[in-house]
Amino acid sequence: MTKKVNITTEAGADVETVSAAVSRTLKQARKQQGITLDELSRRSGVSKGMVVEIEKGSANPSIATLCKIAAALGLSVADFVNVADTPAAHLIDSDDIPTLWTGELGGSARLLAGTSGPNMLELWRWELFPGESFASAGHPNGTIELFHVEKGTLHLRVGDAELIVGPGCSAVARTDVAHGYANHGRAKLVFTMSVTELHQGARESPTP
Repeated sequence: MTKKVNITTEAGADVETVSAAVSRTLKQARKQQGITLDELSRRSGVSKGMVVEIEKGSANPSIATLCKIAAALGLSVADFVNVADTPAAHLIDSDDIPTLWTGELGGSARLLAGTSGPNMLELWRWELFPGESFASAGHPNGTIELFHVEKGTLHLRVGDAELIVGPGCSAVARTDVAHGYANHGRAKLVFTMSVTELHQGARESPTP
């Protein structure tokens, strides 16, 4: 079995470094919270075998799998790949920005920055070549994604709805249902995307 998590890079962070970061963060967070492998598997909906392999640094988890495990631990994906921090201002060097998905034709999704979980705000940059697509299951209730297309045309599917977002245009979508991004055009698609995910406990503001 491969020793690298499926977080490949072009100009981004070294794949083995990211794999080690994911493994280390998972192990530390699980032990600090006193959560067994069985309990983490139950909370996240990810098989115990997969959790074990990720913790060992020998699995190939998808973005969706990392999202599920992070949410179960009260973390964000950015926490896992070391692009989140707590100071008021935090610089992320270009070489430290990881690519968390690569398409069969060379497309990519890079997590540019993000806040620590459980409430999280993420900034992504996607490139999809003609014919490429990415599908995702629904995120936690109330998750919002904002899109801005730089080049090409984004075919955005959210539940039963579909939007065609052209260059220079933006879109807003509630992505707590199945959704996907696709490039059905002839030119490369480039878009930026922010994800805001607020978990239930944090949505409830305390009474003054």
